[in-house]
Amino acid sequence: MQYRTLGRTGVQVSTLALGAMNFGSIGRTTQEEATALVDTALDAGINLIDTADMYGTGESEEMVGRAIAGRRDDIVLATKAGMPMSEERNHRGSSRRWLVTALDASLRRLGVDHVDLYQIHRWDPATGDEETLSALTDLQRAGKIRAFGSSTFPAHRIVRAQWAAREHHLGRYATEQPSYSLLQRGIEAHVLPVTQEYGMGVLVWSPLASGWLSGAVRADRGLTNHRARILPERFDLTVPANRARMDAVERLAKVADDAGLTMIQLALGFVTAHPAVTCALIGPRTLDHLRAQLAAADTVLPADVLDAVDGIVAPGTDLAPQEKFDTPPALLDAALRRR
Repeated sequence: MQYRTLGRTGVQVSTLALGAMNFGSIGRTTQEEATALVDTALDAGINLIDTADMYGTGESEEMVGRAIAGRRDDIVLATKAGMPMSEERNHRGSSRRWLVTALDASLRRLGVDHVDLYQIHRWDPATGDEETLSALTDLQRAGKIRAFGSSTFPAHRIVRAQWAAREHHLGRYATEQPSYSLLQRGIEAHVLPVTQEYGMGVLVWSPLASGWLSGAVRADRGLTNHRARILPERFDLTVPANRARMDAVERLAKVADDAGLTMIQLALGFVTAHPAVTCALIGPRTLDHLRAQLAAADTVLPADVLDAVDGIVAPGTDLAPQEKFDTPPALLDAALRRR
């Protein structure tokens, strides 16, 4: 396992990190299975575990808490807040009112007195940066969080938050957690240059592109992976974007074969090769999935392989732009584009 410094925090984290979204009902994972995943990941050298309050409406945090009991000090523990936790309109977002409540609930579910990284799950256009950063700074000073970060923020919002922190003498986001893979490279054009400029750590999610890069999705076999069953529209080959992804997967598979790599090794080796990326979050549902992903822990892709990848999916290109989560609200709501 390789290790890198998480932004400017001084904290060393493994280049592969364990994402816990699949713990519980989302991934149909029992506590026993989740604990086995944590045990195996830690034994392999992974030292960062990432979850969120909204994963299973708290279920993932509870399962992570049970799995890490007795070994908290050896783990860099990260969670997130901001997504809706109930129908109540104020049980979401990044206001001081909600973040103070949400963090206390997360700490209770995790069974810990602090988290190492607390992340705002999505940019909240209803809340000003000063409000959010002020609350996070106070939580940090209270010792409940060691550092805080953003997740899936557009580049201009990352810049705006950094400016607000400086202007109001507040703590700043130390990390960003964007989506990044061989098939979704848009952040190379805007987000990653910004995170490098501000010295932010970057934890990338969905490096296997929801299973497209797992090796299980190929043109000559049915699309039967777990994600295809719960999100069929993302794998429907009548959709042009999905046909483009399948074409890219077939060409990338040949690159992997020629280099003596699995698709997983190619995919994880690619995202961790970018100098702006600190670690890749893997979210296995089973021990077999985890072991296949751990095989990429020491993968270093040579220049000719990276060049071949660039020839298939151009740098800064998203093959499925409709699946982006950092789209400005005005592009999604016509009312915001009109007087």
